[in-house]
Amino acid sequence: MTATTPDRHVELEGCCNFRDLGGYPAADGRRTRWRLLFRADGLSALSETDLDVLEELGIRNVIDLRTSLEVESRGRFPDHETISYHHLPLTDTLPGAEDVPDWEDAGYVARRYASYLDGHAASVGTALHLLADSANLPAVFHCSVGKDRTGVLSAVVLGFLGVPDEVIVEDYTLSARAMVQVLDRLRAEYPDSQDVVARFAPVILSVAPESMAGFLTEVRARHGSWEDMARAHDLEPVVDQLRHVLLEPA
Repeated sequence: MTATTPDRHVELEGCCNFRDLGGYPAADGRRTRWRLLFRADGLSALSETDLDVLEELGIRNVIDLRTSLEVESRGRFPDHETISYHHLPLTDTLPGAEDVPDWEDAGYVARRYASYLDGHAASVGTALHLLADSANLPAVFHCSVGKDRTGVLSAVVLGFLGVPDEVIVEDYTLSARAMVQVLDRLRAEYPDSQDVVARFAPVILSVAPESMAGFLTEVRARHGSWEDMARAHDLEPVVDQLRHVLLEPA
């Protein structure tokens, strides 16, 4: 009997960019496990049907990478009897109107992504510790659109798992299709602020592969290899455990 590969994209009513990080080639010829780790856009508008889907997936933990202001203004993942919520922001400020033109520059975006690690290493470390414990899985982490901060944490996790750069970049670019839906939802959600939504559309729609490739280059320029980064931040035991729980057996 041939095993069926799970769908990477999970269709939900209140979320556009919920997907599985399983099935990727990783260290020692292994692959990332399916249905253990997910990435997503905002989870504050999930329907009851959506929550049923999360329960069916067995989700135990939600990691919210948004700012405190976003959580206050847009809401958080609802209290749930079997799913724990963790707020671990990756930045304190969102792009302002003055930053919008810079998002056409992949180098600028890459450096901004790297700044998330520089300024919020504690949030990244806490997230990695949480995900390295099999008792906390399956889990999902998210930001507002599931592309930038979520893309950074995805890249860090996949990098530590030994996933090749080109695969990390490919995973990042999978958000492009969902960004059109995200923009449509924002237009519907803020009918009286169409000019503001239009102004920030370039930031939302920007999913250039060069941005993620540049981020990976920035990581190596600052830290050396992923192994060097783990060593410098005393994360070697955590990385070993991540590989144990998130990779298929050799």
